[in-house]
Amino acid sequence: MSPTSTPAWQDLRRHAARLAEVHLSALFARDPARAQRFAAEACGLYLDYSKQRIDAGALGTLLHLAEQQDLAGWRRRLFAGEPVNHTEQRAALHMALRAPRGVSFVANGCEVSAAVHAVRDRMYAFAAAVRSGERRGARGARFEAVVNIGIGGSDFGPRMVCAALAPQIDGPRPWFVANVDGAELHDTLARLRPETTLFIVTSKTFSTQETLANAQRAREWLVAALGEAAVSKHFVAVSTHAARVAAFGIDPAHMFEFWDWVGGRYSVWSAVGLSIVLALGPERFDALLAGAHALDRHFVEAPAERNLPVLMGLLGIWNTHFLGCASQVVVPYAQRLELFCGWLQQLELESNGKGVNRAGLPVDHATTPVLWGSVGTNAQHAYFQMLHQGPAVHAVDFILPVEAGHPYPEMQRMLVANCLAQSAALMRGKTATEVRAELAAQGLAGEALDAAVPHRVFPGNRPSNTLLLPRLDAYHLGALLALYEHRTFVQSVIWDINPFDQWGVELGKQLAQQILDPARIEMMDASTKTLYQRIGAMNH
Repeated sequence: MSPTSTPAWQDLRRHAARLAEVHLSALFARDPARAQRFAAEACGLYLDYSKQRIDAGALGTLLHLAEQQDLAGWRRRLFAGEPVNHTEQRAALHMALRAPRGVSFVANGCEVSAAVHAVRDRMYAFAAAVRSGERRGARGARFEAVVNIGIGGSDFGPRMVCAALAPQIDGPRPWFVANVDGAELHDTLARLRPETTLFIVTSKTFSTQETLANAQRAREWLVAALGEAAVSKHFVAVSTHAARVAAFGIDPAHMFEFWDWVGGRYSVWSAVGLSIVLALGPERFDALLAGAHALDRHFVEAPAERNLPVLMGLLGIWNTHFLGCASQVVVPYAQRLELFCGWLQQLELESNGKGVNRAGLPVDHATTPVLWGSVGTNAQHAYFQMLHQGPAVHAVDFILPVEAGHPYPEMQRMLVANCLAQSAALMRGKTATEVRAELAAQGLAGEALDAAVPHRVFPGNRPSNTLLLPRLDAYHLGALLALYEHRTFVQSVIWDINPFDQWGVELGKQLAQQILDPARIEMMDASTKTLYQRIGAMNH
């Protein structure tokens, strides 16, 4: 049912009204144990949500909302491999991709674990041959670079993981090409040598427009240097369409498949992660999978009040619907997580950016808020002014790996101090009385003091989570990604929407094909036709 018609939703409105005039500072003053009471941990991740504008009564009602929306039932159906993606009659069983041997998963009535491990074994054998130098290029050179050509889920996940774990790369250097803007491919190829470059073309159907455009140009670059026969030595595919793969010139024996129950944005754990295995090795990929699997078990087994995905999902619902937060901001205090927000945007906005419920009826509530962010401390010198003093309130997730991934401990101390200071400042703010006393102590008085005060007041009372990781390694990165995957699922259940289809992506692709056909451009609207004509004129 629509969440707005549940008794819990009405109770949450009353809780929000009750807490509207209560400042976070007051909640901390009332409860000396608040920081311990509003915290949870699992798989090495520690969540402090004590700076959320919530108390025990509101949290309890959020948990009741989850019960009334049958979160436990939907979670059971998800892990049982039932077709929870009902518009495509597919399971969404990415959890099977990271389960160890001996753990059985069934998708739409068929056991899939054996197939998962068979493909992974082939990936690992192929990676071992490349990394050891057993498999070489057409001229006998070892592969020094691997270029993953994909887009969307076939790019965001592996690109982000390789960037996050860059210091641990001990295989061929990974490169990534996704954009149909040829500048990305051109700039990448300019840095590489054909005889030492391996390409992975990642497309489930081997028909994705952007991916094939890049793959064809890369193929031409290779053939121009090494000849047609080199294609089978330098290209492999992650796909399910053997005929198209073979027509391209790739030996289907070097095609690594995945399945229709693996959604693109949940696919980094599958053969889509081949570039990760090549760059970082099977052991680190195993650790990535192990961290995600541990979080899967936590999501299934932990009680709701201590369940990280449940808590984070419900707090997002609270902030969006009852506190009126304008957006969700994610700020990793780790330079190597620079690409994390891009991965997360696809995960959340493509999953939950829906306007109809599971029955196909228009929703009577907002769904996913805009999600954005970038790394700290850079973000502090960009948009944190707005977060602190702008009239709109934005919820923030701070993510902090505690252990430095570099040899500069003093800089890590500064990073940690900045992260904690920003969350504290958003929570406590600074009152006019405090500002007046501070400026008076500096010698300011009279009209000058009165004029200065309003510009230095911080309202505070702005909600945030702080999520600590012991270190940024493969295991804890895997757990972090799975945490946000399940958080996204929790919110979809509350909103009664299908998070596993993405029909909104299709219309633009269809119209792009129409614009590419000169015979059909006349069918477009006046604005599009005029722009097309102006572009043509500017090209001459």
